[in-house]
Parts: sequence; C-alpha cells; structure tokens
Amino acid sequence: MEKADYGNWVSRRLIWVPGAIGCVFLALTPLSLLFLIGAAVFLLPCGYFAYAYHSFSRRGGDVQGKMVELLMQHVDWDGYGRALDIGCGNGLVTVALAQRHLQAEVSGIDYWGAGWDYSQRACRRNAENEQVADRLSFQRASAAALPFRDGQFDLAVSNLVFHNMRDPRDKREVLREALRVVREGGAFAFQDLFLLRHAYGEIDDLLETVRSWGVSSVAFVDTSRSSFIPGALRLPFMLGSVGIIHGTK
Repeated sequence: MEKADYGNWVSRRLIWVPGAIGCVFLALTPLSLLFLIGAAVFLLPCGYFAYAYHSFSRRGGDVQGKMVELLMQHVDWDGYGRALDIGCGNGLVTVALAQRHLQAEVSGIDYWGAGWDYSQRACRRNAENEQVADRLSFQRASAAALPFRDGQFDLAVSNLVFHNMRDPRDKREVLREALRVVREGGAFAFQDLFLLRHAYGEIDDLLETVRSWGVSSVAFVDTSRSSFIPGALRLPFMLGSVGIIHGTK
C-alpha cells in the first residue's frame, strides 16, 4: 500500500528560489566580488530553510510530527460527534483525529493556495491510504469565513494556519471565527504563532479576550519551549513564537 504523504511545512519554494538566485550571483563573482555579497544574501536563507525542511521531515528530527502529537495531547474530547480541522493541508491532523477517535466524523477545510505544496486530492489519497476515508471529508474554504453554522462541531482544531491569513489583519478575528462553529461545551485546540505580539498582542490579553467571547475555559501551552525543537528553529518567524490555545467553549 502506498504511504501517506503529508508534505512539509516548509515550502520547497523557500529553498529553490533563493538558492537559484544565489547561484546566479555566485556565477557572476568573477566579474565583481560584490556579487559574492548578493550570493550570500540568498544562499544563507536557502540553507536555513533547507535545514528546517529536513528537521520537519521524518528523516530529520520529525519536528512536524512531534508538534502534531503535542497538539493531539491537548485535545480534550471524548471522540463522539463531529470535528473540524481548519487549514488541513494534506490532512495530517485530520487523519490523526480520525485514527484516535474511531467514532468521530472529521471534516477538513483548506484554501490550498498555489504557494503551498498541498491539495485536496492529496488529502483524499492520504485518508484512503490510512483507511479512514469513510469518516473524513474535505472541502475548499477560508478559515476567515467558515461555511458552517454556529455551533456545528463538537471539536475544532487548527495547526499553524491563522497567522497565514491575509484577511483580516487582526488574527484574533480568525481565532474567533474558529470558535464560532464550536458548540457550547465543545472542545478546541489551536496551535499557531500566538506569541507574535504584532499579530495577537500579549498572550494574557489574548486569553482574556477569548474568555470575553463566552468561552468557559481556556489555557495556553508554550510549544516553543519543547525539547524536540532545535535551537536554530526557535526564531520568532519559525517556531520561537508557537503555542497552543485549548479549552472548552
């Protein structure tokens, strides 16, 4: 049976685009040493993202898988009813939910934009390969405007999605939209760059804002301090600002 392919959170474009430009500058260095500076400007990020890509992969440190496992540990749900994975990518978290909760029906949504190596077809193929396709569904939708009624799901999860939304500028509104579709008493667990102040503000203020929306309980876990995350990946734009917000609505 074909193995599931969930892709990598680092887009290959972040590697080959600066890499290609850097090589062009490098080839021009015989004309002027100034081109060497240009080569370094592009080859350094190429090398960094190549390292990150390897670290996220199963052959590397499997940081990607370990972060999903950490998210799953903070899903406080009995597994009966309907779950929603917001920004499902290639279905990694969606499938993980179905495998852990054998009575659940799980839906995954994503916009599957051109800038990412994900697709709805890959989601369906992975669900079939993992033998959970009969309980999974996938559809194209935006996390900023979910096509579901209020309180439609018993659980909502999301993994490193909200900060990528171009609209709205206030990322707290994307979080609020995710909570809208969770029923009263339902569970939620979202992992994102919640420690980025320009996106979410201070974490204590963010949690207080979430409570003001009528959520009965909410807590924060600082993922960035996890021992499985290498120091080089703890930069703010990478995993240095990642955390989990979870609780009960």
